[in-house]
Amino acid sequence: MAIKLVASDLDGTLVDHNNLIPERNLDAISSLHNKKIDFAICTGKTYSITKDICKKCNASYGIFGNGTQIINLETGEEIYKSLVSIENFNTCYEIAKNHNLHIHIYTDSEVISEKLMYMDLRNYRINGNQNSDSLYFRIIPNMKDYINKNNPQIFKLVISSDEDLTVVKNEILEKLDLTVQHIKKKDQYKDKIINKEYEYLDITPKNIGKGNALNFLGHFLHVDNNDIMAIGDNVNDIDMLKNSGISVTLADSYEEIKQIASYTTENSVENSGFAEAVYKFIV
Repeated sequence: MAIKLVASDLDGTLVDHNNLIPERNLDAISSLHNKKIDFAICTGKTYSITKDICKKCNASYGIFGNGTQIINLETGEEIYKSLVSIENFNTCYEIAKNHNLHIHIYTDSEVISEKLMYMDLRNYRINGNQNSDSLYFRIIPNMKDYINKNNPQIFKLVISSDEDLTVVKNEILEKLDLTVQHIKKKDQYKDKIINKEYEYLDITPKNIGKGNALNFLGHFLHVDNNDIMAIGDNVNDIDMLKNSGISVTLADSYEEIKQIASYTTENSVENSGFAEAVYKFIV
């Protein structure tokens, strides 16, 4: 087995809980480039939110929105895109409002919300509490009215709450043919950026996920799955790890992902667990 592509999640894997990239991780990425091995970011975040990090890590490719968009970061070419329809947004919006839940969406350049509260507040804090040339936080009184009037491209939408979202997830899946990932940021996984525990549903088009996206990128690059190393820490990374030759998770990752990874690092994200994996298997 000769690894030709390394795909890594961002938050909790490459980027620590303070939204910083440990220097040893950057050195490990440089070592990959020196060996002519492609490095791909594979994140639930959209490209507009992660542009600066992509540049800092000198990534060759980016899988964004859990697979709704794939970009050649060296050329800027969009390799793949899949969007949530306005009709599906309307139904999800009504479900969220019926349960008194928070909802926000991501376009190619905006985070659109009625109030910054959970993941949208987290991303706002990460962005330095300000808008930028590549990302605008649009706060509006009624999202449904705005979306139906302006018809933006929706890469994904997120429903968040302090309470359990299992019932809401099931209701969405009963009514719509979408992919819904249920993430819990509680206990040791508490969101340290906004100092809050919560759950959220990450909602994307059907058959969207990091695993399918990594398969697509592998075929695009003519790289066999056995020649891919995938590194992640959260439940939305499971399919990506299952589809790779070497699957790695970090010492402080979610227990669900430790059960399927072929290797768990001794070091946490803060202590450069990503670099540990690169140096163990490749460099």
